[in-house]
Amino acid sequence: MKKVSFAEFGGPEVLRLIDAEEPHAGPGQIRVAVRAAGVNPVDWRLREGQVLGAHPLELPSGVGLDAAGVVDEIGPRVRGVALGDRVFGEGASTYAELAVLWAWAPMPEGLTFAEAAGYPSVVETALRVLREVGVRPGQTLLVSGASGGVGSAVLQIARERGIKVIGTAGAANQEYLRALGALATTYDEGWTARVRSLGEIDAALDLAGSGVVPELVGLTGDPRRVVSIADLDAPAFGVRFSGTAGSMTDALAEAVELIAGGRLHIPVEKSYSLAEAAQAHSDSRAGHARGRRVILV
Repeated sequence: MKKVSFAEFGGPEVLRLIDAEEPHAGPGQIRVAVRAAGVNPVDWRLREGQVLGAHPLELPSGVGLDAAGVVDEIGPRVRGVALGDRVFGEGASTYAELAVLWAWAPMPEGLTFAEAAGYPSVVETALRVLREVGVRPGQTLLVSGASGGVGSAVLQIARERGIKVIGTAGAANQEYLRALGALATTYDEGWTARVRSLGEIDAALDLAGSGVVPELVGLTGDPRRVVSIADLDAPAFGVRFSGTAGSMTDALAEAVELIAGGRLHIPVEKSYSLAEAAQAHSDSRAGHARGRRVILV
């Protein structure tokens, strides 16, 4: 089978499309014929040798955590899924024709494989950081870097919970944020003053890692009211860096409910082939997304 792999840490150029042995489902796992794989910042962070404490790996390594596909092998002690089922979830080395998943859920009706592959990690992350930052209904949440996959999910889930959201993003994504129910402003010069003019900030999320953690602390008045998923230096400012996932199974169940109820939709901004994985990583690292990037298999 074809699989994207890297044998050394480095830039996108270390990625190779190789012929590899097929993986097999172990106890509590399933294997899917991958139709699409989500492209997440953690993918290129691992390729660069970052966040290995939370995601240890051995080289050579495959790439990718999220996938949507068709079940073609079921491991021991697995119930409630059948060969041929369409599922989405989390596993390992998902930039491949076949991948093993250890958390999954049935794909909601109406979703394409490309759309479904964009949900697992971003929904789990969105639910986790909203829980960790402690924002409550009626309060105001500032989201820095709000137009990407996690931001798109945070804005919609927060709206459903009665939380007012102010989002920052590039000029081209202002209407997108407003369509998701947020007050929007750009992150260029004078952004903190513009944010203050929109309301008092109770909590803040840093989703882009653009060096704004000190400003977010200033806006909230308390580093304990700020959580970052993108700035590894956040703890130096007393801010929590959230890099360890919670229950993906629970997150997928909530995602299915939100999607089926029409309360959550994350668009696919761009798709790539397996051979274009390096370009997908370069684009992901550059940011400025509106929704998700996915690999089509």
